[in-house]
Amino acid sequence: MREILGRRRRLLSQSGEKGSESVDSALTFATEWQWPVLPGVTADQRSTSRCGCPDPECVLPGAHPFDPGLLAATTDARMVRWWWTNRPAAPIILATGGRAPCAVSLPALAASRALVALDRQGMRLGPVVASPTRWAILVRPYSMEQLGELLYAKDFVPGSLRFHSEGGYLALPPSETGRGDIRWERAPLPGSASPWVPDVEAVVDAVVDALTRTGVNAPEM
Repeated sequence: MREILGRRRRLLSQSGEKGSESVDSALTFATEWQWPVLPGVTADQRSTSRCGCPDPECVLPGAHPFDPGLLAATTDARMVRWWWTNRPAAPIILATGGRAPCAVSLPALAASRALVALDRQGMRLGPVVASPTRWAILVRPYSMEQLGELLYAKDFVPGSLRFHSEGGYLALPPSETGRGDIRWERAPLPGSASPWVPDVEAVVDAVVDALTRTGVNAPEM
């Protein structure tokens, strides 16, 4: 009985630490950086590879908004604190576009090789968000019209590239999802100012060039 109680205390302590970390991170994003956030749906407690939403075939388990919906994303400190106080395990979802950064994401292996190539070229990048399967490079907000013109001008764009713009979303660290933990591959520099991010044109040009030069095949994932 003593062993069970001790284990329960450890689990509660770990849950409390995780909840505190999530609250602090969400408040930093929302209040210091003015990035609208909201809690995502958590993974199914019976099977972390499955989502807690009603869709049994959800392809983003524990990594998307559900209740509340994406339009509820806010920078209000009281709302953010209330959400993660009541749902400490909820992933932190960024509503991309508008006041917040957008993102370009690609499969993890291709992304890791592309970042090495970009570093060799002296390409300046901002924060990079990583999951076990995909990495996302944060960029300045862009419109769909701007993106369309950019992609139309290119002879080749890998089909595995994904674009998170106005009306989109992205899970931020330190979220836990059905596909694994979300972490910073390139963390924002410490400080209260919103992190610097590059233009989408520069990132897409550099990533496509890096993937082409290195011969990296970035499959759909």
